[in-house]
Amino acid sequence: MSYTKAAIVLVALACLVTVGGAKDILFPNMTPEKGSYDKPAGTMGEKTKNPWSATTLAAGVDGKPLAGKVVTVVGEIIDLSCYTSLGKHGTKHRDCGQKCVKNGQPVGLLAKDGSIYLLVDEEHDQRRDGLTNFRAACVEHMAYVMEVTGTLSVVEGMKTLHVRGYVKK
Repeated sequence: MSYTKAAIVLVALACLVTVGGAKDILFPNMTPEKGSYDKPAGTMGEKTKNPWSATTLAAGVDGKPLAGKVVTVVGEIIDLSCYTSLGKHGTKHRDCGQKCVKNGQPVGLLAKDGSIYLLVDEEHDQRRDGLTNFRAACVEHMAYVMEVTGTLSVVEGMKTLHVRGYVKK
């Protein structure tokens, strides 16, 4: 094998490892503001017997939402837009992450193994109509490691954690 071909193979393998399957926290030196994976700063979400609320059940196609199960995951609350484009998270990114989420960017949860979950409020109608305060709670806990309970839904590999308990009263 020529030097050029060997170099191309090495670059291709590096790309596969980097893009395809890496499951580590990007820039682990960007540490969270509060909490740790062993001792979270707090909890978010209500533990429920049923994975979906009444409004989500009613909104499902033919009254049937996608499969989901109630789980609890420990992770850092992150701004997905900056994490997935720049790898930014942690204390040094808290202010920027808060601004991004306040202005509509998606919220994520970064688990210890590098897995990422999209975080959304669970209650369908209230979420749709702006009657929840989940995003405000995420802004408050940005860059904190939290224990988050919600309904896990996986579609085409995308993990979404639907968090219940933030309907405005």
